[in-house]
Amino acid sequence: SPQARSKKRSRKHQRFMARRAVLEQKGLLSPHRQPGSQSPEAGLEAHTELTESCDKVPKAKQTVSSSLSPSASPDSIARHHSVLLSQGNGSSGRVRTSSLVLRPGKYVAIDCEMVGTGPQGKLSELARCSVVNYEGDVIYDKYVRPELPIVDYRTRWSGITKKHMKNAIPFKAAQAEILKILKDKIVVGHAIHNDFQALKYFHPKDRTRDTSQSPALKKRAGLPIRANVSLKNLARHLLHKKIQEGCKGHSSVEDAQTAMELYRLVEVQWEKQLAHSLPPRPPSPITDPAADSSQYLDDQYWPTELMASSL
Repeated sequence: SPQARSKKRSRKHQRFMARRAVLEQKGLLSPHRQPGSQSPEAGLEAHTELTESCDKVPKAKQTVSSSLSPSASPDSIARHHSVLLSQGNGSSGRVRTSSLVLRPGKYVAIDCEMVGTGPQGKLSELARCSVVNYEGDVIYDKYVRPELPIVDYRTRWSGITKKHMKNAIPFKAAQAEILKILKDKIVVGHAIHNDFQALKYFHPKDRTRDTSQSPALKKRAGLPIRANVSLKNLARHLLHKKIQEGCKGHSSVEDAQTAMELYRLVEVQWEKQLAHSLPPRPPSPITDPAADSSQYLDDQYWPTELMASSL
């Protein structure tokens, strides 16, 4: 209807005048006013309203301190190194936008126990998997029935016996449940590649924390950086606790909890080193001031009926 077209034209004109006022304020256009046109104040006011509702303008990024009190709580530590991760090694000190917002809930530790299948029981297959959260609470612990017949239970190390297989769930079902937990998580473990191999899974390297490969843990324990260090020795040196004792085999729950304890012991230093090793992200053209100014000159922002007016 004529009334609807009039309203549409009026809105286009208001948008035109709002953007014109911004360009005049930035010195890109000389001041020019016609009778009945909006004042600069009105134009700026309209521009503000339009920006809030339509424009996709990125918010100003925050800067953070690189220091953290040694007595900080686990939550504070996690929030702190989350920001360190997002900073990368750029010189501007601005926080990079990250698809993964790290929080204590984003951390899990895993440990798996394997049994022997195949010829002479030399093939390792998953028989138990335990996952704990950042605080060490168990969120998954199930016995798993391997796809091949078990030849060697390896009870001395795995703690698995024939009775555990009575209520075990099939491998495929366990795999689906476990991978659902690990999705988008930072996964901690000791010699964790063995666990992933048993799960027939590959976790992203930047979201994997292997305590057997941590120079910070080895240095803190006074051990050679290149040495292969067992979880048992790291626990004895750094946590002053004994694990994997006796002849009943390992506890995957205990091992996962220990790995998480070790990670939290050096997490700030570990994450800071990782943050510095991340490649800097190239600047986005959206945040370029020149791009912000020039976008107002694009034809799409100028009503066709006003294109012929003098500027």
